Amino acid sequence: MLNYDKFFSADVPSFLRSPVREIFRKVDLNAICSFAGGYPSADSFPLADIPALTARVLEKYGSKALQYGATQGVPELRELIARREGVPVGQVQISTSSQQGIDVCSRILLDPGDAVLVHNPVYLGALQSFRAYRARLVPMEELSSAGDAKIKFIYTIPDFNNPSGETMSLEEREALVALARRLDVLIVEDSPYRELRYSGEQVASIRSLAPERTLQLGSFSKIFAPGFRLGWIIGPEPLLEQIYVCKQSLDLCPPVLDQYLAAEFLGSGMLDENLVKTREKYRERRDLMLSLLERYMPEGVSWTRPEGGLFLWLILPESIDTVALYDDALSRGVAYVAGSFFYTDGSHRNTMRLNYSFIALQKMEPGMKLLADVLIKALNNS
Repeated sequence: MLNYDKFFSADVPSFLRSPVREIFRKVDLNAICSFAGGYPSADSFPLADIPALTARVLEKYGSKALQYGATQGVPELRELIARREGVPVGQVQISTSSQQGIDVCSRILLDPGDAVLVHNPVYLGALQSFRAYRARLVPMEELSSAGDAKIKFIYTIPDFNNPSGETMSLEEREALVALARRLDVLIVEDSPYRELRYSGEQVASIRSLAPERTLQLGSFSKIFAPGFRLGWIIGPEPLLEQIYVCKQSLDLCPPVLDQYLAAEFLGSGMLDENLVKTREKYRERRDLMLSLLERYMPEGVSWTRPEGGLFLWLILPESIDTVALYDDALSRGVAYVAGSFFYTDGSHRNTMRLNYSFIALQKMEPGMKLLADVLIKALNNS
């Protein structure tokens, strides 16, 4: 049999397999009570509007909507985002998902051995990208002992963090900006959930505090539909110019028809109308999950109380290993993501991430009962 390993590049051993995607390969999420994925609710998709949007786009743009487009993105969408975010259009680059935004920032900024400064726990997709480029990951709490690490940028999700659901205060954001300026490094501000606030007050973005050194990533996946695979990057034009050149070798241009549909959805006001309904649906789901946690979780379990986004974070007694517990939970019909996968060193095995946006409302209470039973059993056996 041919040995294929000899054909792979030196980067391949650095690729990190996603445990979340592995769950999707093993089970039908609709057949169990899944708190695992980061999927938005299908109820939030403007399904009924898509045929009319498509007809309008094809009537307005014709074959142009089906042709190759500019690498930076179609002007109509870039201008709408620029207006919405209060920046010049030259500071807007469309990406094929915000995940590509993370990857392309890594690609233009990181050499093997360079360091990225992160908060623990960290978004798994970012960990995958940084490790694929053989970067060193330095948690904030270990900065003082990082030695001669060549830190290239700070990565953060300040609003409704994935996985913890927590939001950075203005004081924390200002301290992060001060640190970036002291170290003379860039900041990659990942903001896919910023528009999904259900309570509390909006906090100034990091980009607004340090526009000269921030690349801010946005996404249509959580506010329109993830199947369109569209995001955007806002940042200083010299950085976007290098991203522009880099993207030419990746995908030539973002999906053109999808961009025109997003532009029509955004420019018509339909996005904001849909966001009002989406926020209300997710507020209901968040509040239900919080009430069910209060009702069913055993003593010694604590959790975050997010003001928005799609996730919350459970901290269990240290005797509980959520990685070891996973197969038992799945066999009983409930899924979660073990928290250790979001840590740079795989620690904190007594944590887990729960998603409240995707699971059907009628499944949330049965799922929480199942999860609580699994944890109670594990506590009794520990």
